[in-house]
Amino acid sequence: MSPVRSAGQGFPIYSRDHFLLSVTVGLAAGLYAGLDLLTGLGWIVLAAVVGVGIDFDHFLVAWYNTGEPRAIRYCLRNPRAVLFDQRSIFQAYELGKLDRLLSHLLVGGPLVAGLWLLDPTLAMLAAATLYVHLVADLVADIRDVRSSDRALR
Repeated sequence: MSPVRSAGQGFPIYSRDHFLLSVTVGLAAGLYAGLDLLTGLGWIVLAAVVGVGIDFDHFLVAWYNTGEPRAIRYCLRNPRAVLFDQRSIFQAYELGKLDRLLSHLLVGGPLVAGLWLLDPTLAMLAAATLYVHLVADLVADIRDVRSSDRALR
């Protein structure tokens, strides 16, 4: 079965974009905090892992919505799609815009709270990274909706 590109995803934001944004957050936070090089690199890595890793919740939402892990199986059979053809992973009926945003909030909130118990400074870094991730997703979704609205006129 070949995945169908999701309808209404004209301006998606992919992992590479989230990676670059997250690295920027980690770098800016590290420079602002005046960290040494090794600790600063650790902050950049943490920000990148949080900023890209939060998107793994999409697989769980798609599984929940459809009752079957088709997207997970697709990625295991086609690992190149994870890096080079992310648009092919989810079908339109599996994952909606609001599903993605809600799942980020449901995962991100407890993640930041749990991290706060371990290290409040790193929790703040994770929160800032997730904030930038959500804003980027919202900007892409708004552009997509506006583009779709213009097509209907």
